[in-house]
Amino acid sequence: MVTLLVANYAWKWTMTGDEGGDFVTWLGMEVTAPFEWMACHIASVVYWLLSLCRDTVYMTDAHTIRFTSGSGTTIVWSCTALKQSFIWLCLILTVRGGWKHKWWFIPFGWFCCYLFNILRIFIIALFIEHHPEWFHVLHDYIFKYLFYAMLFGLWVWFVEGIRGVESSPTSEEPNV
Repeated sequence: MVTLLVANYAWKWTMTGDEGGDFVTWLGMEVTAPFEWMACHIASVVYWLLSLCRDTVYMTDAHTIRFTSGSGTTIVWSCTALKQSFIWLCLILTVRGGWKHKWWFIPFGWFCCYLFNILRIFIIALFIEHHPEWFHVLHDYIFKYLFYAMLFGLWVWFVEGIRGVESSPTSEEPNV
């Protein structure tokens, strides 16, 4: 819990930017480019997924997905899941255990963050096509906490399953 809180506040205190995506800074240094690239990438992937099941979707720019119903959403720098990926890295780096499993489980967690984020934005977009008033509940409450629950579940899996197997005694120890 401490790691989660420290990582969250470290991010909030060191990262700044406007929701329009015009700039992102880390410790005062401009780092907009990777966030801009990721926001555009996520918007294009979500648009592609939506276009597989809806013929009412279109993009107005590299960040904005709209529906013919008039509703839509803009993918901004804070929608990239890079914060959650940072928190994931901090969680695994601070947990006890050998590096043998951390080296592959960290990228696995990042991949899970990426997939969950795509799924999150896709589902929110599907709902807001006909119910734009649901956006804030879905975005700010339901999926925000589901994202952190997913991270917690991965952490538990690592601690209890992956790392636990490595550090548990074998059943073949002699009885003395």
